[in-house]
Amino acid sequence: MALTKFNFNSFDLTTAASKGLAFNSSANGFETAAEGSMTLIKTLTASSSANLSFVDGSSDVVLDNTYPVYLFKIINCHPATDEVDFSFQGSTNTGSSYGVTMTSTGFTAYHNEGGSGQGVGYESQLDQANGTGFHQLSYDTSNDNDHVINGELFLFNPSSTTFVKHFIARTSNNHYNNYELDTGSAGYFNTTSAIDAIQFKFSSGNIDAGTIKLYGIKDS
Repeated sequence: MALTKFNFNSFDLTTAASKGLAFNSSANGFETAAEGSMTLIKTLTASSSANLSFVDGSSDVVLDNTYPVYLFKIINCHPATDEVDFSFQGSTNTGSSYGVTMTSTGFTAYHNEGGSGQGVGYESQLDQANGTGFHQLSYDTSNDNDHVINGELFLFNPSSTTFVKHFIARTSNNHYNNYELDTGSAGYFNTTSAIDAIQFKFSSGNIDAGTIKLYGIKDS
């Protein structure tokens, strides 16, 4: 098999501001390209942590009008305490307090690992009607060594001062009675103030381990 050797100066690697590199079919093989539509903003890793909080302007966190949509990826979050709920809330004062009025709802599909029980249905415990509590993204998570919760949460236009702030979430977690729970929920923060911080925590005890990643998603 023949190999083609290029001189080191055969490639033009000069890029424009805020642009990346992409391959094309030209002689030098490169062109400038716009950054991807989803940008990793911040990764928080728990280690016996009471909560994980993303606060705009703190520790390189961006949660403002830079992006119209924000995505939180919940990865292998393991509770220190058994039979606990994983939840989140927002703040309008950069994390000084968490208790924004929200309305929410949800449902769960479940199946026991022994095949002894299964179903799908509306979950009233995920509801709030203009409440100020933390919204449950899952419930009754086990703290067995191999049990965790994973999922994602979309937050739309958190910096809007015109509209309420909608969110959509879906999680997968291990129930303490060895069920798989697939939980979907949605709702809105009933405020026209900007949401500038989001906090995640279990209903009791610490987040023993796990990671949450925050991404910004462009609108085009």
